[in-house]
Amino acid sequence: MTAVDEARKRLGRIGVGLMTPIAPADEWRRAARRIEDAGYGSVWINEAIGGREVFTQLGVMLAATRRIVFGSSIANLWARHPAAMQGAASVLADAYPGRFVLGVGVSAGSIVERSGQEWTSPLKRMREYLDGMDAGRDAVVTPEVPFPRLLAALGPKMQDVAKEKADGALPASMPVEHTRRARERLGPDKLLVVLQGAILETDPEKARGLARTTLGLSAPESPYARSLRVLGYEDTALVDGGSDDVVDACFAWGDEAAIGGRLQEHLDAGADHVCAVAFAPDLASSADVYERLAPSLL
Repeated sequence: MTAVDEARKRLGRIGVGLMTPIAPADEWRRAARRIEDAGYGSVWINEAIGGREVFTQLGVMLAATRRIVFGSSIANLWARHPAAMQGAASVLADAYPGRFVLGVGVSAGSIVERSGQEWTSPLKRMREYLDGMDAGRDAVVTPEVPFPRLLAALGPKMQDVAKEKADGALPASMPVEHTRRARERLGPDKLLVVLQGAILETDPEKARGLARTTLGLSAPESPYARSLRVLGYEDTALVDGGSDDVVDACFAWGDEAAIGGRLQEHLDAGADHVCAVAFAPDLASSADVYERLAPSLL
């Protein structure tokens, strides 16, 4: 069985994201257990450079749970040497067979430069980095169940890299049409995991206001803005956090049924697995939201 086939079987349809920046280990363990008990297929966490280190964090939560799959969304390639990325992923996949998915991303220029590094072409950097990971395979343990390697690929060129050099793509905060096009570009044999922002709020003004603080359309190098332009959105719709149409396309908001309906749209458009990313101030509150959503999502 290939890494993609194994991941499709173990992930199921719906997972969740835990994006709280800093919290004690016990809070992460408790949240992970609650999400597993609620029946979700996966938990995904991210990193920048410094602060929460994604592989260490995932190891804490894998050890605290029994069957749920964990993924990096993303492991920042600027945060470590490619051989270290390959080694860390291989150790987790060996220790927890079938329960780890590696998502790799190039992050953003502003984050990279704040770390003291020089931002370079994302496509060139990604290709070279993946080659470096491959070169390090002989020096690390070979997991019994291979882990899939996904790329945070919003644009068509990065999706081509994902098709050529990875097991699939991991786009975030994009409309359903983006999912449909990504599936067409990747083909049927690649894994497509979609991260969907989910706001459990029925008041349109409150929900859209929260969404506008998170997408980052105003950043000069915003990959979200570039991808939305490819989908046909005009520049006038991308200012001030995005028009109502942009926000409504990029975020699932409303009651439990509305959020469940949006996640199903992504599945119908070709996603193998959809990860709901709730907006909550802390891990306990995030787990509260996911427990409330579970009957409508699972």
